[in-house]
Amino acid sequence: MEIRPYQHEVKYYETDRMGVTHHSNYIRIMEEARIDWMDQLGYGFDRMEAEGIVSPVVAVSCNYKHTTTFKDLIEVSIRVKQMSAVKMILSYTMYVKGQIVCTGETVHCFFDGGRPAVIAERFPSLYEAIMATQAE
Repeated sequence: MEIRPYQHEVKYYETDRMGVTHHSNYIRIMEEARIDWMDQLGYGFDRMEAEGIVSPVVAVSCNYKHTTTFKDLIEVSIRVKQMSAVKMILSYTMYVKGQIVCTGETVHCFFDGGRPAVIAERFPSLYEAIMATQAE
């Protein structure tokens, strides 16, 4: 399955007094990219939640390589770093004009009705869609 990178244009309000993108915004950009990624899988958060599953972020990390500024177009690529029965680790690479500006990871678990869910059993179509991205 081909997933296109997410694109985010840095807004003025996302910059600080030095004119660079405030570090907290990269976490938000990762979430925007993840929502877009899920939509491209055909299993957006709205569908997931309507079917009773939630996937909270249980850990996040972000490594800043270069600054970005107002109007920069950040391209975000996501890949599945690890997938287990109840946990998924996503890896993010953010680029501006081909230069890596930030890398990060999010760790997610899956719940159904407040209980841990084995994603391959409870939501096999979502699991298959996620796994199809690893074949690339």
